[in-house]
Amino acid sequence: MHRLAKLLFVAGLCLLLAALWKKHELPAPGLLQPALQEEPLQKAVTMPAFERSVGQINYRIQPLYRYELWGLVVSRHDSDTWWDYLHKEWNDRLNVADLCVLWGDNLNNASYGQVSFSSGQFTCYFQTDSNEVYQAFDQTAISNNHLLSDDPELIRRIKNTRVGDQIHFRGYLAEYSHEHGTPFRRGTSTTRSDTGNGACETVFLEEFTILKQGGGPWHKLQWLGIALMVLGSIAWIAAPVRLRN
Repeated sequence: MHRLAKLLFVAGLCLLLAALWKKHELPAPGLLQPALQEEPLQKAVTMPAFERSVGQINYRIQPLYRYELWGLVVSRHDSDTWWDYLHKEWNDRLNVADLCVLWGDNLNNASYGQVSFSSGQFTCYFQTDSNEVYQAFDQTAISNNHLLSDDPELIRRIKNTRVGDQIHFRGYLAEYSHEHGTPFRRGTSTTRSDTGNGACETVFLEEFTILKQGGGPWHKLQWLGIALMVLGSIAWIAAPVRLRN
């Protein structure tokens, strides 16, 4: 019985570790939907500012452009994660999450698999050890998107988005601000060719869809790994103890 318990636990641990490693792999080019080849759509608008309230804080949102994007999520940051102190300090609860996204020429070959992506509190970083890959990487076909919403269903979808997902969203490139405590204001990039501070797109969402989930079966297999570890632990505890003279 102890042998079976040990096998269950070790098998579950190996499966869990494999799943945690593999679930963030980006899909191969052949698995990408054709829509991801499209450039983001942007059109100037003349609209009055409007207000939204989140967590008893009133935000003023000023739309500048209608905006629509299809892309592959390569990194993400949740604004309410425990180590994000800037959103808390600035009382910024309208910014649900940041999604770093690729599209177009950056998805035409598998070289994006040789690039590592990561996210900070307001930034997206990419790096590669290959000079050839770096030279071929189109820095106008990647964006870090500050996604704004007060809609519970859109917030749920954003929260469920994972690295490797193929997404589509539509809304407005917008400035937003509040006067709660320390006055706060954030603008938005209006072009894909800028870099550095202020180069992120701030989007007030009207629609958000996960076109295709990434990670293959690994997200589900991680739970199977945990289940096997639990079963192994229970079997070990329940196994009779052999007493020797």
